[in-house]
Formats: sequence, C-alpha cells, structure tokens
Amino acid sequence: MTVIVAGGGIAGMTMALTCHQLNIPVVVHESVQKLEPLGVGINLQPNAVRELFDLGFQEQLDHIGIEAKEWALVGRNGNDVWAEPRGRDAGYLWPQYSIHRGQLQMMLYEAVLQRLGPGAVVTGSRLESYRTIGDTVEAAFVDQSGSQAISEGSVLVGADGLHSAVRSQMHPDEGAPIWGGPVMWRGTSLAPPIRTGASFVLVGKLEQRFVCYPISKPDPETGLATINWIAELTYDTSQDWGHSDWNKQVPVSKFLTDFEDWSYDWLNIPDLIQSAPAVYEYPMVDRNPLDTWTDGNCVLIGDAAHVMYPVGSNGASQAIVDARVLGAAFLEDGVSTRALASYESQMLEAMNQLVLRNRGAGPIGILGVVEERCGGVFDNIEDVIPRHEIEEYMRAYKTAAGFAIDALNSAPPTISP
Repeated sequence: MTVIVAGGGIAGMTMALTCHQLNIPVVVHESVQKLEPLGVGINLQPNAVRELFDLGFQEQLDHIGIEAKEWALVGRNGNDVWAEPRGRDAGYLWPQYSIHRGQLQMMLYEAVLQRLGPGAVVTGSRLESYRTIGDTVEAAFVDQSGSQAISEGSVLVGADGLHSAVRSQMHPDEGAPIWGGPVMWRGTSLAPPIRTGASFVLVGKLEQRFVCYPISKPDPETGLATINWIAELTYDTSQDWGHSDWNKQVPVSKFLTDFEDWSYDWLNIPDLIQSAPAVYEYPMVDRNPLDTWTDGNCVLIGDAAHVMYPVGSNGASQAIVDARVLGAAFLEDGVSTRALASYESQMLEAMNQLVLRNRGAGPIGILGVVEERCGGVFDNIEDVIPRHEIEEYMRAYKTAAGFAIDALNSAPPTISP
C-alpha cells in the first residue's frame, strides 16, 4: 500500500505528512542531493493554513511566518485602488501568513524526517519513468551517478513541479511552459514595514508593478524587517527569456531604470531594490490546463498538475490543499485508482479555471479596469469604479481559489485531526 512521491517540495512533503497521519507507508524521492531553504517570500492563504494547523504546525508557523493584516492595490500616483483586511483580521478562523518559501519547505522536511524517519526521503533521486502493472506502479529513479533503482508501490504521486517528469511522461506532447510576457525580479531587503506593519502592497498597473510585504518580525532595536519584494515588467513575447529558473541571479541594473522614480513618502522603491543582497529573475510562465491528472496508478498534484501565474498568492497554498484532498480520498477509497479518480473529479475543473483566471491577472486584474477608465491616474477611486464592483471582483476570485470566507469557515476539516 506504499505511496511513492516524486518531488520533495511543499506538495511532496505535505503529501508525506498526510500519509503518515493516515498510517499509509510513503517514501519521497527528491532529485537534488541536499535540500536547502531556497526561494524568497510567498503567502499562505487561510485554506492552506487550516491544513497545516491540522498537521500540527501552528506554533512553528507563528514562529517563522508573519500574519498578514492587509492586502492593498495602489495606483501609480500613490492613491489606493483597494485595501482589505486579511486573515483573522478579515474574520477567517485561520491566519494568512507571509513566509519565506525555503523556511516553509525546511519546516515540512524536518517534520517528515522526525515523524517518519530518515528513510522516508531519498535525495539525489530523479524520476526517469514509471509504469502501471495491475494494481501496482513501478517507478524508475536514477541517482547522481546515473545508477537506476526501481521503487514499487500502490500509487505514484507526481509532486515534481513546473518541469515535472511525471507530467512529461503522462502528456508527452505538451511541450515547454508558456511565457505570456511578464518578467519578475525578486529579492529581500531590510527596511521598516509599511502601512499596518504586515501589509501586502502592490503598486502600479498590470504591465509594470511592484509588490512588497514583510516576511520577518521587525528587529526590536532597529525596527527593520526582512521585506520580500517583486518588480515586474511585461515584454513582447517574441523576445526569448530562456528557461524558467527561480534561482537565476541578475544585477539590478537590468530593470532598475524602469522604477527609478517610483518613490513615495511612505515607500522608496529604488532604495528597497538596491539594498537587496541578491536579486533573482523569473519569466512568469504557466501551462495549459490538462484534461486529466491521472494515468493508471499515477496522479499529479501541485505545480505538476496546475502551475499558474503567481498573481493570486495561491500556488503553494493549492499544493498543500491538493495533498490533503488526495489524502482524504485515500481514507475514503483506499490507496487505489478509485481514490485518484475521486481527487481528480473534485479538483481538476476548478484548478483549470483558476490557471486561466490567473493567466488573466487574477485578483489584480481590476487594475486593468482602472487603466481603461482613467489611465491609472485618479484622486478618488470611487470616481472611477464603484466600491461594490471591486468587492464583487475580489469575492469571485476568492471563491474560485477556494478561500471564500464563509464557505471556508463553515467547511468541515478535509481530514479530521
């Protein structure tokens, strides 16, 4: 009844911890030899936080994360388009956390080693191929030397991300990820937190924008916190930006001139960019929705199933939810193709729609409406777009992304703790 997981990221580690909760044997294969806390900041929505609390991580998340208090869109002239409370301040039963992606992954990884034992994670083990034989699946993995080992189990879970080897075999004609024009540069800098002190703030318009939010508590002596920031520009898709790689380091000179006059009395964007010790470039990509995530005894979760533009702060959140919903299906139908089909029937269509919604700018798409109506310059947003129109826009996105407040607060646990 063993579950084989390809990929040791957030989705894969959550899957392992969920299997452990259900007393299902599981082993994770991760292609890198040594897991390290890579990446920068992400946001965990309350639907994912609920799942991690049910796995026993409330204390750790309170320690490494910052409870988000506000989500705000700000026009290029510094005036608010929209601002709303988030997490518990908005009435959710669970927080929204701003958190360092690498710290989150390492928290989950260390918990897997502690709860399941060191043999539960095999590093330096890359999936080469798989095949279903009756009620079992055989997965061939290769190590750093090129030696092959066969792992046999009841189910193979593809949690191996954007460049998923599992997805590639399942859908061999799909091709490369799709780049639609946006390029983002990400970094972290020490600076005082702005607005509420725990605000997610986006400044600008759809084609050129800047995002920042704190991912650490302020130093009690200096008042400085680690601020995660993202600068983004949109280009003609005829340009070639190479392969998507979260860890490609570039100099700030590559994009700083486009933001050199973006300074306000409450936020100096050029200073924030230039004070980052390292900056990483990422052409934003996604993949077209699939008609199936299953192939025999194999199934996809997380980015392997539905990589999407990170405009709604829900990529990592959805990876966690996927693992929990699949675990609930195992509990109901056993570790079987029936469980895989049940998981797919619950998730596939909604996630396909979310991929397309995020490709269309997700919750920040309202900036496009503002741009059309006033060129992005305004004194009072109510003169441009009524508040109820924005409220409905945001409500529709939260419903599509699975964290509409009333529905989430009233929903039973995915898996009873």
